[in-house]
Amino acid sequence: MLTAFERMAQNNAWANATLYHAAQALPEGADRAEAPGFFPSLAHTLNHIYEVDLYYIDALEQGGLGRAVYQRDDDPSLTSLARRQAASDARLIAFCETLTQDALNETRPTDRGEGVVHETVQALLLHLFQHQVHHRGQAHVQLHALGIAPPQLDEFHLSFERAPSAQAYWP
Repeated sequence: MLTAFERMAQNNAWANATLYHAAQALPEGADRAEAPGFFPSLAHTLNHIYEVDLYYIDALEQGGLGRAVYQRDDDPSLTSLARRQAASDARLIAFCETLTQDALNETRPTDRGEGVVHETVQALLLHLFQHQVHHRGQAHVQLHALGIAPPQLDEFHLSFERAPSAQAYWP
């Protein structure tokens, strides 16, 4: 039986892939141009989404990297970053496929700089999905500001008008 967390992980992967597909229409270097949002460019926004995925997936998997995942340079290539994001999305789907009710209630330590905070797996997943939706919304606006029609990112869960590209993410 698929859980809501598995579906959200699949939706997350589809939405990221859809966003990167739309960004391919940008002229070379436009992803680094200034655009409105929390981060100064689409490239910065997409790198942030990826980096936060690394942090939370590492915490969920108990990998032990903690805040060290943030000690990386932004990937300057959207093509390369899209591949990295897809691999991260696949890790998250695989993690969610193993979840049980007991696992959702387990806690994971998260290094918050000023100390370690223990959060439930369920809370970490909910936060991660919300974080990704939040920043994809900003990337959506940045694409528009850069002259690209932003893609629909809410046509995944319902049978009614489900995006054909979403089918690849449904088992």
